[in-house]
Amino acid sequence: MWTAAPLLLLFLLLPLARRCRRRAARLEPAGRAVLITGCDSGFGHLLALRLHRLGFTVFAGCLRPGGDGARRLQREAAAESGRLRVLRLDVTRARDVREAKEMVLSHLPERGFWGLVNNAGISTFGETGWLSMETYEKFADVNLLGSIRTTLEFLPLLRKYKGRIVFMSSIIAYFTLGNGIYSMTKAAIEKFCDALRLEMKKFGVQVCIIQPGNYARSTKIQPPVSAEEIWSELSEEEKAVYNKEYVQERANFFNSVLSEGSANGNEVVDAMVDALTSPAPKARYMVAKLKEKALVFVCALFPTVVMDSVLSYALSK
Repeated sequence: MWTAAPLLLLFLLLPLARRCRRRAARLEPAGRAVLITGCDSGFGHLLALRLHRLGFTVFAGCLRPGGDGARRLQREAAAESGRLRVLRLDVTRARDVREAKEMVLSHLPERGFWGLVNNAGISTFGETGWLSMETYEKFADVNLLGSIRTTLEFLPLLRKYKGRIVFMSSIIAYFTLGNGIYSMTKAAIEKFCDALRLEMKKFGVQVCIIQPGNYARSTKIQPPVSAEEIWSELSEEEKAVYNKEYVQERANFFNSVLSEGSANGNEVVDAMVDALTSPAPKARYMVAKLKEKALVFVCALFPTVVMDSVLSYALSK
């Protein structure tokens, strides 16, 4: 009993100690560089603008550097040339990642490289048998291996400057509602981050995971799905199992979920900024509605059969 007392006291004091640390002075952005992937739109675009306004030197990786999103970023940076640079960055191409590092090194500000934000990602809808192997490979390459590829390239700089690494995950890492391929990649990146976070502590590098709920209306990561397109792409074997009515029902359900998504992406950007600037950042930032957090709670604490029943009921509705 008495041997457990010190552990209990430590457990009770940890929240207080963390609160005190979080009240400490926040990071001074001036002279520090951050690279963000996936800045064409969504959270990456918003974060690039926010960090630029805060005073960071921002390297905004865009899949299409000549696209509308990249041009908007360049217009924003025009008044302060050099502090926001748009670069081509396809995270599936090792050459793009190496060239991004070369650009960062050639324009590194006085306080060095502070942060890497692995934000780039894609999403789609479809039951397991509806998607081709090529689709699975593409999603793994963008959402999982792309983040790992970029992280490995920049690890030496992050260790040197004791910086931060921020990964974009999702509450979908805990459960799935029609987009298991996206859930798969997010669950995998969570485990990669867990290993990396522990390994980087000895170097003073902090690793944070952002777990948004449904922000489909804000990010446009997932356009509305078309039952006709899904049906036309199904193999004959799948068409023999499912019918058009079932596909239409699933598409309607998924589209209704998308339409309920929050349009306020700045809520997630607030968490990303805190991960980069707080003196004591969280390991995980869950930015989600109460009912979404409840689903995660049920998934984490209840037997699988309970979660399956909850999700099956939701799908039946």
